[in-house]
Amino acid sequence: MAQATSAAAPAWRQYPFFDVVPVKDIHDLGSAPEVFQKTPEISTIVASSFGLIVADIHGSVYLVNRDFEIAKSWIAHTGGRVTHMAERRGMLITLGEEDAARHPFLKVWDLQTFDKKTMAPLLLRSAKVQSGNRPHPVSTIALSATLSYLAIGLGDGTVILYRHLDQSIYSNSGSLSTLPKPRVIHESPTEPITGLGFREPTEESPNVHLFIVTTNRVLCYQASGKGSGGTPTVVDEIGAGLGCATMDWKASEIVVARDEAIYLCGMESRGACYAYEGLKSKIHTHRNYIVIVSPPFSPSATAASATVRNFVARNVAPPGSDITKVTVFDPENKYVAHSGTFTEGVREIFSAWGKLYVLSNDGKLMCLEEKSTSTKLDMLYRKGLYLLALNIADSQQLDEPHIADIHKQYGDHLYTKGDYDGAMAQYIQTIRYVQPSYVIRKFLDAQRIHNLVTYLQELHSLGLANSDHTTLLLNTYTKLKDVARLDSFIKRESLRTVGDGGKDDLPFDLDTAIRVCRQAGYFEHASYLAKKYERHEDYLRIQIEDAGNYKDALMYLRRLGAEAAESNLARYGRAMLDNLPEETTDLLIDICTSLSPLTVEHEENDVAPAKQQGGPSYLSYLALNRASVASIPSPVDSAPTPTAAQGSAKLPEPSRRDSPTDAARNSNSPPATPTTATAAKARTSSVKRPSPRLYFAHFVDHTDHFVRFLETVARKRWGQAVENTTEAFTIEADPNADEQAEKRDQVAVWNTLFELYLSHSSSPGTRSADPKALALLQNTTLPYDPTHALILCSTRGFTPGLVLLWERMGMQEDVVRFFMDRHQDGEPDASAEVVRRVKEYGAGRPHLYPLVLRFLTSTPALLAKHRTDVADVLRVIDEEKIMPPVSVVQVLSRNGVASVGLVKEWLMARIEAARQEVDTDQELIKSYRSETQAKLRQVEELSDPDRPRVFHVTQCSSCGGGLDLPAVHFMCNHSYHQRCVAENEAECPNCARDHGMIREIRRNNDRLADQHDLFLSEVREGGFGVLAAGFSRGTLNMSRVEDVAA
Repeated sequence: MAQATSAAAPAWRQYPFFDVVPVKDIHDLGSAPEVFQKTPEISTIVASSFGLIVADIHGSVYLVNRDFEIAKSWIAHTGGRVTHMAERRGMLITLGEEDAARHPFLKVWDLQTFDKKTMAPLLLRSAKVQSGNRPHPVSTIALSATLSYLAIGLGDGTVILYRHLDQSIYSNSGSLSTLPKPRVIHESPTEPITGLGFREPTEESPNVHLFIVTTNRVLCYQASGKGSGGTPTVVDEIGAGLGCATMDWKASEIVVARDEAIYLCGMESRGACYAYEGLKSKIHTHRNYIVIVSPPFSPSATAASATVRNFVARNVAPPGSDITKVTVFDPENKYVAHSGTFTEGVREIFSAWGKLYVLSNDGKLMCLEEKSTSTKLDMLYRKGLYLLALNIADSQQLDEPHIADIHKQYGDHLYTKGDYDGAMAQYIQTIRYVQPSYVIRKFLDAQRIHNLVTYLQELHSLGLANSDHTTLLLNTYTKLKDVARLDSFIKRESLRTVGDGGKDDLPFDLDTAIRVCRQAGYFEHASYLAKKYERHEDYLRIQIEDAGNYKDALMYLRRLGAEAAESNLARYGRAMLDNLPEETTDLLIDICTSLSPLTVEHEENDVAPAKQQGGPSYLSYLALNRASVASIPSPVDSAPTPTAAQGSAKLPEPSRRDSPTDAARNSNSPPATPTTATAAKARTSSVKRPSPRLYFAHFVDHTDHFVRFLETVARKRWGQAVENTTEAFTIEADPNADEQAEKRDQVAVWNTLFELYLSHSSSPGTRSADPKALALLQNTTLPYDPTHALILCSTRGFTPGLVLLWERMGMQEDVVRFFMDRHQDGEPDASAEVVRRVKEYGAGRPHLYPLVLRFLTSTPALLAKHRTDVADVLRVIDEEKIMPPVSVVQVLSRNGVASVGLVKEWLMARIEAARQEVDTDQELIKSYRSETQAKLRQVEELSDPDRPRVFHVTQCSSCGGGLDLPAVHFMCNHSYHQRCVAENEAECPNCARDHGMIREIRRNNDRLADQHDLFLSEVREGGFGVLAAGFSRGTLNMSRVEDVAA
């Protein structure tokens, strides 16, 4: 038998993943823990949530802590022994024998409640286990995780099941012996029960099942759910001995150990089978391991097991001594994690606190400590067993970073061996946890570029690639000339979606992909990406700068609509005008005038690009308006667009298109190019109109198209035209438009148009301006800037415009001086124009006559040509008294051009008139002097008190009646009846009014004498006349003595 046992060696590889550490008593390190010093008396050991529970043959139960000290102990079965124990949720179930009863006793203890006196837990239930009249020993028990079911197997092949045990235990009603009525679910008189186990419910199978193992069969019984309570079904016809059946670590299958192999049985049939020959006395599950204990056997140096041979080589055992072998193996990964021998045999094996313990018959307790995962992996790395390392990591449920590190180690190992395909397969598993640069650097060689492509593709598919990775991948595609894979890559959609159902970010960097395709010359792919993902600027840049496909670019701009085309035309407008001037001009007109969607034209043939020569530059205006253009506010969104009812350039009616037409595509476009989302949208809202000034600079070399653009925009947008017609244009008002911005745009348009009209020649070889220039100035409804127009007319020498503007601005003197300057420049008819202008303007501007008189007498030729005109000027000056004669003489005598004979008659008339005026003034002075002398004599007479006054008045000065007594006489020679004079009147009533007026005038003069600022301002304006008036009013007189004294 010993030889047969020694030959039982597993065919699997063996690794020392467990270390054997003896467990000593915490108080006596030289001996085993106290509770195990009487090992032969120990009947059973079970691990619980409260610690290790040990029972002996005397009916005592010990609760042991982590240090293997006895924390609690009590007698569970008096006068008998404890045969089986099970603990769930703090409830301990013991089965034992007692002297007072023939049948086994079932007791339920509450480990959460202890009696302070007896130190025993609370006994909740105590009842006999009886099936029939004859007693039979308990061979095995099983308790469900929820305490709902308890199964007890008897030696006579009977299985008893307690249902709803938890309800009975937690119920406060009933006596101590109250338990659910047991039900016999299986009977096999010839097959003792050797193992029981509950399969807990799962998502796949929500019912509880009980596995029943006999010496010959494995059965399965449904304990709960629909269809429960039937007869157990046979799962396998192979049974096991006592102690050789247990549930696996997932509690889903039962493990059955036979001498030839180990079987796993499920609910319906036998599952996996692991060949492991040899006698087996007990099995135990510890985590994902199965622990096998062999019965004692005699070791031999020729045994098949290396563990046995090593034991024989190390020990000098007495002949005939037996040993017990303990093997720990991993059935899933098929390797032996530990194999050891015990000379005194194994009493019990159990798992507690995450460790595996082996109790030998001599009371020694050994702890099989599993090495750390990192240590086990290092051992496997050194042996090159990376697949096993991965399987172990998966079995022990390591986190993703640790598993990725194993893949990295495995990849490095394969890379060193030259297996680049296998290495790349491992490196792909490390994505998210290993820096991509670590892998990329290994495969930059040209011979391994295919592996690099695989890795980069996986990076992009997971959305973990950055712009550098995209650049590298696209460069590898272009280097390999793999257009098919390039097509597949750039047309790949995102594999992830965001919460609202929309597409997440692309699996590659879009900007980088477009840039690399452009650099590699794959313009079709670059334009595909730009168009698909609405990168309008990139698409136009490719079509215009790279492919030169201006027609497609123009059609694309039309599909974008006004808002999107605005910014792109600001960049590419000049290039578009250079190649497609007519079509581009029409597009710009539509953008600046229309609120409806732009028209997509159907044209099959591309227009050959041709540059046109423009006229003189108009950048002088752009330089002047650069600041204003830079500060243009953005047009208001959703504003209605004015549409012109008439116009020379008629645009097609707007039409809506949901997708680009194939006819509009260029033959070089990539096949199956998708329609942009922008083009696919139906534009129902109003389109904003940009400022026309944004596109002025693009027309530098296209003045003819510029004129058409400006004229059409002015007509369609504002209803304005150069022709001053009575017919009004029909336009649609824009209530949301910025009025100030619109006014600035109108001024800019007409200023630029006027400059362009001036720069145009009516016919080749001539310098005459376009007739529209003068028509523009004559149209007073157009909002151009007069100052700017004046500068342009002066710069271009446009005389009609200058004169018109000066006259409109009230600058007639400038007009006269302008023709004077033209005469100086040699123009023959300029002097006649001066005379004509002074006759036209002179009525309201007399100051022009002295200017013209000076001009006409400036040279003998002018004087000879305009002698009659000089006489007319002198006549007007004389009639309107514009100049005094002295001033006229000074003007004429400044040079030797004018002779005395020219003004002889005029001077004689003026002298005669002056002489008559002097004579008149002399007579007036004489009369004033005589009157003054008479007044002075009268004052003197009235002031003389010694000289009597005789009154000869016979009539009353008031009523005109004859004067009679009593009468009142005044010194002013006025006499009144006393009744005609008011009482106490001291002044002549007739003279009082005149004297009051004089006194009031004097008071006013006195007040004005103190207002010096007013007097000085009048002197500046009136000169000597004001001074004379001041003398007459007494303003300049010295202060009177009485005033000074006051």
